Amino acid sequence: MQRSINNTGVISTSDRQITLFYNSRSQRGKQALAYAMTHGLPIEEIDILKTPLTGMQITELANRLGIKIREMVNQEHYKYRRKFTLQCFSSEDWITLIQNHPEIMKQPIALRGNRTILVETPTDITRI
Repeated sequence: MQRSINNTGVISTSDRQITLFYNSRSQRGKQALAYAMTHGLPIEEIDILKTPLTGMQITELANRLGIKIREMVNQEHYKYRRKFTLQCFSSEDWITLIQNHPEIMKQPIALRGNRTILVETPTDITRI
């Protein structure tokens, strides 16, 4: 199995497997992973709570999704709302925020080859 995060911190992908970045405490993340596994999809799971993402990886995921880094943050998450107000952070500030509080990153994110999607429902994973 190919490792999705290589030694340089760059995310590698394969057309033969899905890489799922998810939060193991998130209901949506757990459901997407369970759906993929029960349907026999070849998957490599990366729990963002256990495997911290680098700034380069967060930037790469945002670019692959076609969104700005600030859009990677779930500003409706209770931890975000409790600690922060809507502010004009720089991209570096948003990256630091995600690194220090990975639970507020929008997820799960599925990659396969050059395709990347934000999984909204467990069945979305079959689109990739």
